[in-house]
Amino acid sequence: MTSPQVRTADEKTILVSSLARHRQVILWKIQDLDDERLRRPMVPSGTSLLGLVKHLAGVEYGWFCETFGRQVEPMPFDLDQDPESDMFAAPGETTADIVAFYQRACAAADAAISEIDLDTHGTSWRGDTVSMRWVLVHMIEETARHAGHMDIVRELLDGATGDHAPAV
Repeated sequence: MTSPQVRTADEKTILVSSLARHRQVILWKIQDLDDERLRRPMVPSGTSLLGLVKHLAGVEYGWFCETFGRQVEPMPFDLDQDPESDMFAAPGETTADIVAFYQRACAAADAAISEIDLDTHGTSWRGDTVSMRWVLVHMIEETARHAGHMDIVRELLDGATGDHAPAV
């Protein structure tokens, strides 16, 4: 839930808050499931909860860090060799490995967001010039889209539904 203060805050605060909310959903969707269920593909494309987390980690680093010339850790996949390799947990990767990768990517992205003005331009992996503002909006869309996928996959796994963790 968005706090009343955020609803009337400056543009960057609103965008960062929205991204943070959807990131929380990503981690909430994998709670209380064992490794086998997190890896289990539930649709013909092979989508799994853990694969979606891995993918989102890669795009956090890609859009927020690589686009703006910032340091990125070595990726645990090779998109040149296999364009879908970021969507699947490799046999040697643990749930803890992938969650930690996502958390490091989000932390690196947050550092970039806090230090880079919304109007600053960078170059995307496709060679397009983009602003930090555009990247924030794009990543809100990307994260929310995959949170929706995770909601469906989670429902197929154990019947759990919901778009945000219940308030405690």
